[in-house]
Amino acid sequence: MLIEITAAAGPAEALVVRPSTGAGPFPGVILYMDAFGLRPRIEEMAQRVADWGYVVLAPNVFYRDGTAAELAPKVDMTTPEGRNAAGKAAFPRVGHLTTDKALPDIDAWVKALTALDGVAPGPIGTFGYCMGARLAVRTATSHPEVVAACGGFHGGGLATDGADSPHLGLSSATAQFVFGHADHDQSMDSDAVARLGAALDAAGLKASNEIFAGAPHGYTMADTSMFHAEATERHFTELRALLDGTLKG
Repeated sequence: MLIEITAAAGPAEALVVRPSTGAGPFPGVILYMDAFGLRPRIEEMAQRVADWGYVVLAPNVFYRDGTAAELAPKVDMTTPEGRNAAGKAAFPRVGHLTTDKALPDIDAWVKALTALDGVAPGPIGTFGYCMGARLAVRTATSHPEVVAACGGFHGGGLATDGADSPHLGLSSATAQFVFGHADHDQSMDSDAVARLGAALDAAGLKASNEIFAGAPHGYTMADTSMFHAEATERHFTELRALLDGTLKG
């Protein structure tokens, strides 16, 4: 179901997905979408995680640019040509969501998740894909008092030379982290992976920071030409272990 959240710049839609069975309450987690937005693939992934025993909130982080329906891809992305065509509209929105906009929105997403009916009191988790991985890290670093688990998969720009690079805030985090990087990813090359790993170590955080061999950027997205089934299943396995180990202990 879609709900409306009062975010920093106005009303924003968010997908709420609950377990198919069980009475709850359940731990809450925030899923940050990739650049292509809220769509059936994101709902499928959210439902799979929810059925592990979680309430999942997936916000339309691009609400300033339009509704989820307005921003959803209008082409078949299972071909490289289709994905590239969808990207011409989607990728500029990533640049529009600057840190100064993202952080107050994150406050709204956390507040909304913890206020949902059926969400258990206590720590929450967060995870994201592509640019959503950056948002997941920023959630963990800006809300260390509540975020106990953070996952990032085929994330880009997690450890840059920028003054607001997500990795620079890790010293304030208390969460456990799992990163599954795409192989030979221009948006997160091996040097950046090493820089992220060094920051995790310096912060004394429990973390996994691995490159998934042979997996392209966007490997979890089954509705695109970048889908890699083996890497996707590995990501689900590692994500479940992270969430269960931190939120159900």
